[in-house]
Amino acid sequence: MAAGESEPEKVDLAKAAQLHCEILSLCNGNELAGIAVIDEELNWVFEAGQKLRSEGMRVLERGLEGLNQAEVGAGLQVFYNLGDLRATVDGLISKYKSQGVKSVSVALDMKAISAWSGGGYGPGGIQRSGTPQIGSGGKAKEALWQRMSTCMDQLHSIVVAVWHLQRVLSKKRDPFTHMLLLDEIMQEGDPMLTDRVWEALVKSFASQMKSAFTASSFVKEIFTVGYPKLYSMIENLLERISRDTNVKGVLPAITLEGKDQMVAAIEIFQTAFLALCLSRLSDLVNTVFPVSSRGNVPSKEHISRIISRIQEEIEAVQPNGRLTLLVLREISKVLLLLAERAEYQISTGPEARQITGPATPAQLKNFALCQHLQEIHMRISSMMTGLPTIISDILSPSLGAMYGVACDSVTSLFQAMLDRLESYSLQIHEQNFSGLGMDAAMDNNSSPYMEELQRCILHFRSEFLSRLLPSSTNTLSAGTENICTRLVTSMASRVLIFFIRHASLVRPLSESGKLRMAGDMAELELAVGQNLFPVEQLGAPYRALRAFRPIIFLETSQLGSSSLLQDLPLSVILHHLYSRGSEELQSPMQRNKLTPLQYSLWLDSQGEDQIWKGIKATLDDYAAKVRVRGDKEFSPVYPLMLRLGSALSEKTVLQKS
Repeated sequence: MAAGESEPEKVDLAKAAQLHCEILSLCNGNELAGIAVIDEELNWVFEAGQKLRSEGMRVLERGLEGLNQAEVGAGLQVFYNLGDLRATVDGLISKYKSQGVKSVSVALDMKAISAWSGGGYGPGGIQRSGTPQIGSGGKAKEALWQRMSTCMDQLHSIVVAVWHLQRVLSKKRDPFTHMLLLDEIMQEGDPMLTDRVWEALVKSFASQMKSAFTASSFVKEIFTVGYPKLYSMIENLLERISRDTNVKGVLPAITLEGKDQMVAAIEIFQTAFLALCLSRLSDLVNTVFPVSSRGNVPSKEHISRIISRIQEEIEAVQPNGRLTLLVLREISKVLLLLAERAEYQISTGPEARQITGPATPAQLKNFALCQHLQEIHMRISSMMTGLPTIISDILSPSLGAMYGVACDSVTSLFQAMLDRLESYSLQIHEQNFSGLGMDAAMDNNSSPYMEELQRCILHFRSEFLSRLLPSSTNTLSAGTENICTRLVTSMASRVLIFFIRHASLVRPLSESGKLRMAGDMAELELAVGQNLFPVEQLGAPYRALRAFRPIIFLETSQLGSSSLLQDLPLSVILHHLYSRGSEELQSPMQRNKLTPLQYSLWLDSQGEDQIWKGIKATLDDYAAKVRVRGDKEFSPVYPLMLRLGSALSEKTVLQKS
């Protein structure tokens, strides 16, 4: 029929249907049946009614197929006028349900797939568990995916057609009664047409998927291994339906709940896919870190295989955010397993902590484990770059656990080294810095304790750090971030701060003693900078060391206004000022009869405000003694210390308020 004939046909069909309905109503209302002449005419009327229904259905189906609202409206008007609208719509819905169910069934018909792929039936037809015959598996796999793709297209067409029917019903009114056609076929509380069809499709799809999973090992394997592709098909179907039924003021074809139901229909394969992913990775970890062996450390090649496998698992599900999230949860389990196995391998005995001799086999093994875990941590972290935070955060706990194990493998060694260096720094209190002359101590040689400290650092560098540093040149820099650089940075900072603390506690301190102490500081800076970490990159600890050296040479009258004070902890300045005061101005360490080590441990546990309270108590004691004697003169450092400490107290109060 030509396009120009479309509108007259619609009008004629609707009018004919109206006339047909009126004739039958007239006959039934006046009980005219049984009159011979009328019965003869009624037969013609019934035949005409059948033709009207046939022609009306042709127009309606054509309109639904072409998504033509005018034709669908015309067809619906015919059946409304005939009084058959509800039955007609119910019939259409049943037809679409059946088409959808059949589409799913055909897609998963393994006998047809095997025959279509060229496998044929052969002796006995399909082999056990719906597996294609030998040699036809590849074609059968391709055929299965092709049929699934066709099924998705058919489901899309069905749902969009039903939505289109529902859309026209919800907006078209009868021109005479003005009744909304949707109200004619639905009562309050009835499900929408799209919901009825979608529910049937999802139910059939879920049932067929479950049946295929249990009855066909072939389908189970294809959809399990290829779950990302299967999920992508479902996601594309839902996305297409949403896009094609997204019209302002009209309900979409599928609700959010409906979409979730469709995704849930393939969940059985999702579970199998994730289990397969976990199994592949776990098997690899078990091969690299066998439970039965504690002495063997994996090679770099083993670690590279694990990283590559993890990367492949992630890439297989990208860019799908939901699947990436699920796979990362499995990878997180594997990383925890990896950390657990590596932790079991770590040596923790005395041979792992010794720092006086060459690196022991136990230490070398720990170094290798540390570097392997660092490599995995770094590579996996880099894979997460650019991903949404909600996704990358999934791996944070397991990466943290791995980082913790890597730290544990070498932390005891670094702690033993730090303890040794601190013990050498404490020997500063055994030296004589009160000499009055430029004696032999000033012959450019380091103090004995500083020479020991330098030798210790050099040995640690050559025997241990050289094996742990990230580059072939064994050069540490702030730009190279890994566990060992962080540990050595922390250690270098602590060494400088610890030395400054104890240098500030030295009293008395003569002019020649200051020169000797300045020399020791220069030697320390050189030893740390050349063998541990570039000191200028340490920040505050380095600035403190560089500030303390000139501070000790300043006159007390100049010290209070010096800009150098801002680079030093107040406690260091105040402790140093004791060395400029009279003997009766006791430091907290002297007042409480503590050893330098005991006092240092106390200082580690206190903030600057608490340390000031301890110092303030000694100043009060000193002032009381002066007043008891009746003296009116205080040591010049007394008012300076009060002023500096009071400024700290005021700052602390402001911060708390």
